[in-house]
Amino acid sequence: MKTGPDIARIAALIGDPARANILTALMSGKALTATELAAEAGVTAQTASAHLARLETGGLVTQSRQGRHKYTRLASEDVAHLLETLMGFAAGAGHLRTRPGPRDPELRRARVCYNHLAGDMGTRMYDSLRARGYLHHDDTTLTLTDSGHRFIATLGLDVTRLPSPRTPLCRDCLDWSERRAHLAGRLGRGLLTHIESQGWAKRVSGTRIVRFSPAGTAAFDSLFPAP
Repeated sequence: MKTGPDIARIAALIGDPARANILTALMSGKALTATELAAEAGVTAQTASAHLARLETGGLVTQSRQGRHKYTRLASEDVAHLLETLMGFAAGAGHLRTRPGPRDPELRRARVCYNHLAGDMGTRMYDSLRARGYLHHDDTTLTLTDSGHRFIATLGLDVTRLPSPRTPLCRDCLDWSERRAHLAGRLGRGLLTHIESQGWAKRVSGTRIVRFSPAGTAAFDSLFPAP
């Protein structure tokens, strides 16, 4: 096929082990330096910089300078969505890079997927919203219903003021550990911010883990009861 999107180029960028590790580290949603990403990838800082240049040219990451340091983050939520989908496919096919470690259960329970909640608690939130008719999914689109708008308003969230207006309000994202959907988009980001602002959970430094307190777990279960 000589016309159409060049998926081979993107696949080659992601397929390199060092670059794959770099992209996975950026799934935390944080902007990281080349030195930090070199440690994640297991390469020298010079090699990491070369990888980052290729990833930026390919539209997968964006870099910005602040003071003496240059910081890298994923280029968009679309990139995060693509990576999470690939992780789900790899996990489902049995392609795991390492054996599960001590933090694996926490990572599977609740983690950050770029800027929204993933893992068991992320899929439970998504299922609860759908079961109560707050989210509606047709063949192609996930939408927030009228009752969903009213529910979100009770949390003090104004959907018209959520960040990144060009990003869809709602979208489903395949969860790599649960192999079911969790909620992404501006609403997914807003709900994770709400959970953190209420003090129910906090991110574990240096990881993608979101750790809920006992009181936070109880509040989450009350707000998003299992269907």
